[in-house]
Amino acid sequence: MNRMREKSSKPRRKSDQYDDPKYNYKDYWDNREYEHYSEEMAIKRLLKGRRYKHAVDVGGGYGRLSKYLVQFSDNVTLAEPSQQQLDIAKIYLKDVPQVKQKKLQAADLNFKDGSMDLVLVVRVLHHLPDPERELKEIARILKPGGTFILEFANDAHFLNRIRYAARGKKVPKSPVDIRSEINKKAGEIAFVNHHPKTIIKILEQAGFELEAVLSGSNLRSPRLKKVLGKKPLLALEKVLQPMLAPFYFGPSVWLRLRKSNGKK
Repeated sequence: MNRMREKSSKPRRKSDQYDDPKYNYKDYWDNREYEHYSEEMAIKRLLKGRRYKHAVDVGGGYGRLSKYLVQFSDNVTLAEPSQQQLDIAKIYLKDVPQVKQKKLQAADLNFKDGSMDLVLVVRVLHHLPDPERELKEIARILKPGGTFILEFANDAHFLNRIRYAARGKKVPKSPVDIRSEINKKAGEIAFVNHHPKTIIKILEQAGFELEAVLSGSNLRSPRLKKVLGKKPLLALEKVLQPMLAPFYFGPSVWLRLRKSNGKK
């Protein structure tokens, strides 16, 4: 029988950085069509031919990808901690009644155990130096056999490996905070890149089985976007996402995982 998650004695993480009235995350996506459509492309590739009853877009901001998820799920819940983002979502999603909005933290999702069959997490882990708690919470709400689509910023991407090698070092397995010292001193929220092998290990410990990997935003470059334009870049991206996946080439890694049913 499903039950609500027991309350943790640990304090909740604060994830309301996008409530700053000076910052509009929707405006951030102006002139980022390549990145946006690359992400939709990855989702379509990972979910092609599948249909779900209820999906949850965790930390989905104003619903940028929640709107896209309705192609794969009868119902979608946007679970977002920022009230400002949810206010923007009311306008952005006004013509998409399949998407409901709830103010929730990724570490404290107010859903019953095993009640969801698809969870999407995109551009969230870069704010989580230690995402074990959030990943375990996602495992809790997913039903056995449920699907988890996860994207995260890749510290082991090709250019980074060259940079580390030039200094005679290996890419660290622990999260790397890429904030400037000024931003750290100002107390801005963490912004980290993760090593894919470390994240996959945490996911396995949380009860997930890896099914598929994609390399994302492989051509993310202001110069390339200016020279080639969106359509040629996306045509190349379509070829490169699966081709470069085994090498964790791009700055973004996409995973499709299955919630283990606990049986051997």
